[in-house]
Amino acid sequence: MDTNDIRWNDEARAKILSDSDRVLREAVVAVASSKDLTSDEAFAQLNGRLKDRFIDYEPGPDIRKYADAIVAGEFSEAS
Repeated sequence: MDTNDIRWNDEARAKILSDSDRVLREAVVAVASSKDLTSDEAFAQLNGRLKDRFIDYEPGPDIRKYADAIVAGEFSEAS
């Protein structure tokens, strides 16, 4: 077997992606419940909630997009 053949099976891969989406969703909803944040504060809070949940976590443009959406009021506490 070639080392390039070592990978998660499709079911495991789908579960990993689903779990990671859930972690992101929970972080966004939690930060969205905060009041009077700037985009930078929301971004920092999202990063704080996510950085220890993923191996080699690096914030990307998605995190900025969600921080901006939180400040714009695009997420409600009931979501």
